[in-house]
Amino acid sequence: MPTPVTYTQGMQIRHRQRPEWGVGVISRTEPLTRAGLRDQRLWIKFGAAGLKTLLASAADLEVVEGTGAAEHTFAARESASDGGWLGQITKRRPEQAMSELLPEATDPFLTAERRLRVLLSLYRFDGQAKLIDWAVAQSGLDDPLSRFNRTELEAFYKEWSQERDVALKRLVSDFRRQRQPYEALLTDAPRGALALLQKLDRAQ
Repeated sequence: MPTPVTYTQGMQIRHRQRPEWGVGVISRTEPLTRAGLRDQRLWIKFGAAGLKTLLASAADLEVVEGTGAAEHTFAARESASDGGWLGQITKRRPEQAMSELLPEATDPFLTAERRLRVLLSLYRFDGQAKLIDWAVAQSGLDDPLSRFNRTELEAFYKEWSQERDVALKRLVSDFRRQRQPYEALLTDAPRGALALLQKLDRAQ
């Protein structure tokens, strides 16, 4: 029976039958079909047991609280679609998944402080040297260059970073309008985020 969870790279999990293995981090995933049903092969590095390769449907896995199923990623969308990437290319543009922010960055049901922390953390990808790091995190693919060329990734990143900047400006403006203190959250903010907020100050 296939797992209801779409596992993606970077998720932290526990094996319920092997608690002594500790928390593991998924380093690679591979979609596959068994008996006509979708499944995944997972490569998981456990703190106390090293690297293990498991079938998602056969292993009794539990997602560690807070890591989520990363269903916004390109890979998760592709795995969830019946026709895979080729079958869905006319129905969904890849830039939709590649340019969307993490749900935690804009979810109105989360506290403003939590959303601000998430948005600030997204500035860690600034700079050309980190384009592939961003693409791996955003796409959920081990090798984004196997699907997209560098020019496409740069275009996706530009659109994504604009969405991120707009969301940060809007959130900080909300903090200021409601006279909520937020400066303490900026103590360790990445340089790019601080530069954007300085521009916002000069524009006002």
